[in-house]
Amino acid sequence: MRRAVITASATAAGVVLLLSLKPHDPSTAPAISSADAPAGAGPARNTTQDTGQSTTQGTTPSTGQGSGTGGGGAAQTVTGSAVNTRYGPVQVKVTVAGGKISKIDVVQYPTRDRRDQEINSSAIPQLNQEALAAQSADIDVVSGATYTSDGYTRSLQSALDQVKK
Repeated sequence: MRRAVITASATAAGVVLLLSLKPHDPSTAPAISSADAPAGAGPARNTTQDTGQSTTQGTTPSTGQGSGTGGGGAAQTVTGSAVNTRYGPVQVKVTVAGGKISKIDVVQYPTRDRRDQEINSSAIPQLNQEALAAQSADIDVVSGATYTSDGYTRSLQSALDQVKK
């Protein structure tokens, strides 16, 4: 009889804890850009907020001039697909100029709680730096940010797959 009371109490407490969790709201996540801060600096934060329109995919040629030689051309900005991870979606926007990745903006990433913000404030600049150095999505996972790293590389690869050659 005593076990039944303890079991029922523990179950009720578990249900209350589950119901008190807050859902993730990606519209409150600021964007992080690889071009906003020098290498080695902390995470860069844009002052613009994600309006929810960032989940659309597509290419946007920039207004810059490109040369027709060397496989170059006008710069393209492509948004990768939003990849759902255990802690929230990750989505990147890539600018490719002259056949090389010139800029990576992280449009969405997990910021549900203080721990997410702490992890991603150091992981995202590392991921940006590695992707720019490798010029591909074939990069190492950042220790302690496995889910973000996986979402980042998958979104980056989907953006690179969309780039017109």
